[in-house]
Amino acid sequence: MLRLELLAPAKDKAVGIAAIDCGADAVYIAGPAWGNRKAAGNSIEDIRELCAYAHRFGVKIYLTVNTLIYPDEWPAVHSMMLQAQDAGVDAFIIREPRLLEFSDISVPMHASTQCSILTPRRARELEEAGCSRLILERGLSLEDIHAIRAAVDCELEFFVHGALCVCYSGECRLSEYLDGRSADRGECIQACRSLYDLEDASGKVLVRDKALLSMRDFKLLDRLEDLAEAGICSFKIEGRLKNASYVKNVVREYSLALDALVQKYPERYRRASFGQVSGGFKPDSNRTFNRGYTTWWLDGKRGRWSAMDSANGEYIGEIQSVRPSGSGLVLDIRPAGGGLSLANGDGFAFTSRGGTVVGFRGDRCEGTHIWCKRIEGLRPGVKLWRNISAAFEREVEASHPRREILVDVDVKVSGSFVVELRAASEDGRSALSRFNADVERAENRERAAAMLQEQLSKRSGEYLFRVRSLDAAGPLPLLSASTINSMRRLLAEDLASGEVQAIPLSKTGRGRVATFSESGTPAEGFAAEPLMRTRYCVRYELGMCPKYQGAKPSGPLFLVNNGRRLALGFDCARCEMTVTAPDRSQSRPRGGSAESV
Repeated sequence: MLRLELLAPAKDKAVGIAAIDCGADAVYIAGPAWGNRKAAGNSIEDIRELCAYAHRFGVKIYLTVNTLIYPDEWPAVHSMMLQAQDAGVDAFIIREPRLLEFSDISVPMHASTQCSILTPRRARELEEAGCSRLILERGLSLEDIHAIRAAVDCELEFFVHGALCVCYSGECRLSEYLDGRSADRGECIQACRSLYDLEDASGKVLVRDKALLSMRDFKLLDRLEDLAEAGICSFKIEGRLKNASYVKNVVREYSLALDALVQKYPERYRRASFGQVSGGFKPDSNRTFNRGYTTWWLDGKRGRWSAMDSANGEYIGEIQSVRPSGSGLVLDIRPAGGGLSLANGDGFAFTSRGGTVVGFRGDRCEGTHIWCKRIEGLRPGVKLWRNISAAFEREVEASHPRREILVDVDVKVSGSFVVELRAASEDGRSALSRFNADVERAENRERAAAMLQEQLSKRSGEYLFRVRSLDAAGPLPLLSASTINSMRRLLAEDLASGEVQAIPLSKTGRGRVATFSESGTPAEGFAAEPLMRTRYCVRYELGMCPKYQGAKPSGPLFLVNNGRRLALGFDCARCEMTVTAPDRSQSRPRGGSAESV
């Protein structure tokens, strides 16, 4: 029986709790430092409170310690990990092998995707070193995953949704080279979202001012069954810098999909935590910000993965006219279909004449009219997409799902109507409560049983239990709703005092510490190794591929930003591209926003 875990990101405690309420089986979050997202640190006290909430449902909390660690930082890292372990974290996500040497860290260690886990050999190294779970590189195929599964016994985790790093994880030094801020220290400037020109060796501009390295987002919602069959047990959502509405929406959508998979194969799969989620909004990941979606390399086939030149989202229609209004513009839209409903704050995108995707917000929206700031390129005939629905965002924030532990209750009446309630919850807790109910016998037993079911099924204050089934044998007393409510509260208190029988994490691989290669560790200077190696190929995206598209060999190609050149290399045998640094003497690139609409 494989336990399927939906692993959600959290930038802070509030987002973590929201993810749990929406169906996450585990949450990954950073502590005060060394979490590879410098802007998403959290205090140990917040981690402790999140763990306490999560463990009520058997949900796991994983702390990220996945940056490179400087020599003088080891004592502080060790101290932080001990504090986090005491606060209740269930595992650490690590990058540095030396962290496995801490003998007083008893919780499992999970090898971060920053460890560049692309091959069975690399997977075996990490398992032998002591890692009980491997977070695989996103650019793997199902065939690759099957091969790794056959090579190791430990748990396997795979990303299923969110932004994609164009480079193999843990091997990108572009940010450090261009700006001095290392992705390996949580300071990535996301240079892959910046705008570049493409030049040949003579300096001729072939493509101007495009985000030539920017990829679409990952979405494997329809491929969870394939991944489970390949041996993936943890399905990970990217986004530790995302807001609560994004995390709630995506978690709820994927949780429902995993529930459907468990229902389809009840003999094969179970969820990795407890509690049933009900109510709230209807999830739809197409209605929150995205760059368009791709399944990347999952099928081992090359495709069009770029987000550089096509707006994405919900197509709403063409601009019919543009007129000035104060310091901004008013757009009149010719709707693509009936029933167009826009809201203030909606996010829109279009493709400019130069092929650049441009985003903007609608400050005010009424009918088919959009008031916005002056944006270059807005003109009649331009096609508009909505990639953020403000109304949907408000719905997600206002309509919160509810997660409750399911309980089976047996009701037995004895003597002078002593009511005995024997309860067993899905998470292994049990309680036996007796109540004196010196009242008349109910003449309508069916009605009395329905009353018990209805009142016992209500939530009791902070106790998150819901009766799934009620079995009542023999005669039943005629009890008032208030009496049953009191019985429910006392029974909930008894259950809450018990200990959750959480599903344990695997500790396979622990027991010895081996030395393994530290792929991704920056070398001295930038000339020795590529700044980036990737399956993504600029030539293929532009129709210039000799291997698959029959194009003539292009000769050397360069990405150029503010006069600074980056050389592109193409290994057609391995179907990989590299980005290298010809020199270090030129200026920084202009920035591109990864979160622009």
